[in-house]
Amino acid sequence: MLCLTNLRKPGLNPLLVSRLAQCLASRGFASQPEVDSSSSPTVKLLINGDFVESKSSNWVNVLNPATQQVVSRLPLTTSAEFNAAVQAAKEAFPAWRDTPVSTRARVMLKFQALIREHWDELARSVTTEQGKTFADAKGDVFRGLEVVEAACGIAPMMMGEMVENVAGGIDCYSIRQPLGVVAGICPFNFPAMVPLWMFPLATAAGNTFVLKPSEKDPGAAMMLADLAQQAGMPKGVLNVVHGTHDVVNMILDHPDIKAISFVGSDKAGRYIYARGCANGKRVQSNLGAKNHAVIMPDADVDSTVKALTGAAFGAAGQRCMAISAAVFVGGIQRWKQPLLEHARSLKVNAGIEADADVGPLISVEAQQRCERLVHSAIDQGAHCLLDGRGVKVPGYERGNFVGPTILSGVKPHMECYQEEIFGPVLSCLEVDSLDEALSIVNGNEHGNGTAIFTRSGAAARRFQHEVEVGMVGINVPIPVPLPFFSFTGWRGSFAGDLHMYGRAGVSFYTQPKTVTAKWQHEDAALCAAPTPSSGNSAAQSNGRIPGLDRVGS
Repeated sequence: MLCLTNLRKPGLNPLLVSRLAQCLASRGFASQPEVDSSSSPTVKLLINGDFVESKSSNWVNVLNPATQQVVSRLPLTTSAEFNAAVQAAKEAFPAWRDTPVSTRARVMLKFQALIREHWDELARSVTTEQGKTFADAKGDVFRGLEVVEAACGIAPMMMGEMVENVAGGIDCYSIRQPLGVVAGICPFNFPAMVPLWMFPLATAAGNTFVLKPSEKDPGAAMMLADLAQQAGMPKGVLNVVHGTHDVVNMILDHPDIKAISFVGSDKAGRYIYARGCANGKRVQSNLGAKNHAVIMPDADVDSTVKALTGAAFGAAGQRCMAISAAVFVGGIQRWKQPLLEHARSLKVNAGIEADADVGPLISVEAQQRCERLVHSAIDQGAHCLLDGRGVKVPGYERGNFVGPTILSGVKPHMECYQEEIFGPVLSCLEVDSLDEALSIVNGNEHGNGTAIFTRSGAAARRFQHEVEVGMVGINVPIPVPLPFFSFTGWRGSFAGDLHMYGRAGVSFYTQPKTVTAKWQHEDAALCAAPTPSSGNSAAQSNGRIPGLDRVGS
């Protein structure tokens, strides 16, 4: 077994060593025997433009979920380190706010080019730490890259408004200005995409940023932070801290942090929203989901089944827009066999393997919870058409794998329906009409995403109009909007007023200022060119040219 301790010699860039460790781990090499993680690469903090070693005495291991091998060790940031990160952001803000928006946009242009250049490297880090397939990991990076591209054209989204002559000689106009220091708290399931939903738009708008990646898979965020520095982001504009609930509380309580973006679970999101708002901060909190697909009897079988299996089992079901509940109008019978055939064709394997369709869950605890909820469904009367529990992958026997699982006969009162399973499990419900389907979807507390599969324009139009869900797909299983729109979860899936990315995202990271201005009409005459009879008006006014001196000559 190759041991990376031989690479840790004076003069080597520790960030590059960490990256190499991740790449080797993704190919099955351990950084050190699993019983000893003390010499594994350490995840650095980014404070005021420097990647620094934490002085924390508390560390957690970042594990490869397909092997349980230690990829790196992550520090729980100390209060002094956290305060230093916020102070660096605070001190960097005035100069960055005053940097022309076109200059900030050019940093984003360089940043997106660097992301493209290091796309595979970023995806390998995601696969190694999070477990998703390499193809899914490349998609993770790409969906974040799209937001960076949108940030390159941020200027029109920051434009204000003006009304001339609101009163005699008085104009009124509004401008948008950045908030100051803002922060982001990220989940484990999209370690590249979600950070890119946050700090590019925030910093392009003129804010400075403190980012907390997930403690389970920080590698991609650290690589992105490194690329942002290479792109020309000044010191202190982006800072990265690590930790768990204590660091989250530091973010929520620090008086210099003006706004917080969060993506994650219901419990954490509601807590962050409540405590952040209580401390006077602006908060956008994207919470859990229970996304339904409504399948009408006239839907095309082949394309619908492919869409359902991809949306339910892709990324091992660990995405907030996964289809976890399928509502079959008219019954499941004609759909059962093709659905089982497609689900059985999916290969469960480590994400780095070329034939993998479904990778491992993030942790042993996530695997156990998923299997428990399947067991609960069976106990409550559901039928397990396809059971993915207990799957073993040759060569990766210690991986947190659950295979594609299909439950039929599910009822809304069952625990498997009430809970967000966050695994490769599709719960199937049956109804007699579109009315009943709408009642089920709207009766669920969450309102993140939904989809309808049909050939009927009338049914689709009624569904999109009456469903109480923020993102709707028509024959599209995962309707995540492109970044010139916004990510618009509703009801129990979102807490806040302004959604992530798009115009709403820019509005979240900026605040309007309204100016009412009056310029004396007579000043224009005083600025007129001197005539021979009037003499040198500038000299007569002691060198002052009324009006012009107010804006600088």
